[in-house]
Amino acid sequence: MTTLAPRLGRGGLVGIAGSTDHKRIAVRVAVTAGLFFLAGGVMALLMRSELAQPGLQIVSTGTYNALFTMHGSTMIYLFVAPFGLALGLYLVPLQVGAAEVAGPRWALAGWWLYVLGGVSMYGGFLTRGGAAAATWVGFDPLSNAVHTPGTGMDLWIYGVALATAGELLWGGCLLATLVRHRAPGMTMLRLPVFSWTILVTALMVLFAFPVLIVAMGLLWVERQWGGVFTGGDGAVAYQHLFWFYGHPVVYVMFFPFVGAVAEAISIFSGRRFFGYHAMVGSLLLFTSLSMSVWAHHMFAIDGVTVKYFSLTSIALLVPAGVEYFDMIATLWGGAVRLTTAMLFALGFLVQFLIGGLTGIWVGSSVLDYHANNSYFVVAHFHYTLFGGSFFGLVCAVYLWWPKVTGTLLREGLGRVHFALSVLGANLTFFPMFFLGRDGMTRRIADYPPSAGWGTLNLIETIGAGFIALSVLVFALNVLVSLVVRRPAGNDPWGGHTLEWATTSPPPRHNFDALPPVRSFQPLLDLREERIGA
Repeated sequence: MTTLAPRLGRGGLVGIAGSTDHKRIAVRVAVTAGLFFLAGGVMALLMRSELAQPGLQIVSTGTYNALFTMHGSTMIYLFVAPFGLALGLYLVPLQVGAAEVAGPRWALAGWWLYVLGGVSMYGGFLTRGGAAAATWVGFDPLSNAVHTPGTGMDLWIYGVALATAGELLWGGCLLATLVRHRAPGMTMLRLPVFSWTILVTALMVLFAFPVLIVAMGLLWVERQWGGVFTGGDGAVAYQHLFWFYGHPVVYVMFFPFVGAVAEAISIFSGRRFFGYHAMVGSLLLFTSLSMSVWAHHMFAIDGVTVKYFSLTSIALLVPAGVEYFDMIATLWGGAVRLTTAMLFALGFLVQFLIGGLTGIWVGSSVLDYHANNSYFVVAHFHYTLFGGSFFGLVCAVYLWWPKVTGTLLREGLGRVHFALSVLGANLTFFPMFFLGRDGMTRRIADYPPSAGWGTLNLIETIGAGFIALSVLVFALNVLVSLVVRRPAGNDPWGGHTLEWATTSPPPRHNFDALPPVRSFQPLLDLREERIGA
């Protein structure tokens, strides 16, 4: 049994600005990411409204390009990846039995860098030329000073670099916590599944994110003085740099939510997670392969070793299949409880499968030549990040909300939230496969009436409205939960890992005492011992 001495925290504005409690930092990051999500969602609704029918009805082409750029930038740099890391900042010290995250001041600095990065990006809207409009990937030469003049693009570069630097600090803190701050008995092969997903996420952050910061620095120099990315070779060089970050970040935005879904499936099936060691091996294999597939985004240009990158891309099916099999095997024969968290976990499994299978299509060079730069890619990307990662994110919120706040969200509103989310996601994104097949290219603000794309685009816009309605239902659920509080207790779900062994919300020092750790699910061990006795 380990006893840990408390440290008093500060409240008010000082606490918001300067507290180094990992839980408060994590909540700040999550709330900030949620605010950015709302802004990105409003931009998505504006774009979908513009595309509902042919012609420019709402915004100009230039404004649409800025909305497109800032929507993608918000979701990638400011929402999904930061939220996944926020889950890690909150839960990893609790799951490994630590009193604090490693390097808490660095974690706090990461939040400030992240906030400054977001403010810088959005500051482009206040400049004379408007916000950045060179897409969220910032490809050169589109993003150079000739094709995208103005301060807004420079502010975008600063914002991406600052936010990425903040996330890099969080990755370092999380990896150090997992390696050095584990409780007695918590060996590496006793880490909970969620903690393992954060460990591999941190590895990808530390290896891939510095490359994006370098790319942003070089792009800024190119905009000021030129001579960095010159000619066709320079444009390809930028793509190599960007996609070396851009593909691993997909899994940075994915793995934390895989871990959340795995925890939810195990808890709400009432079973020990199946195939733990295979899951760990698949995560490590997936991580190493993710660093070797970046150029499958570049199949349509010359100078890429297509066969190699196609092989490594298709090879991702092996670890992905292991992870799917482990989760389905955990469900098999379990006493399944269809809580809202479990519904979103099941929704994740079904909808991400669509994104994963279409990933085989874009990972095959012959098929990708047709799909490249079409709405097929938009559909694939959104099924992975919305149908997959976002559903996993919401699963995590419903699962750990009682631990963070001490209250329960309403299950009735949660089921409405789930139904609207499923309906909205599939109405919005599934028709995009057909639009891509028929030749609708991405990143366009208008299309000719003769193309015959109006009906499917209208259906997608209606679907986007259902997604917006689902967000409003969730906001109502949060409001009701916080105003009319239903105490959750320390362990409302019958959890399996150490975060459920402390109070809800946890104290400053996390634990007064730790139970023995004999496996990756120590509370389940204790429960089985009591039943056996």
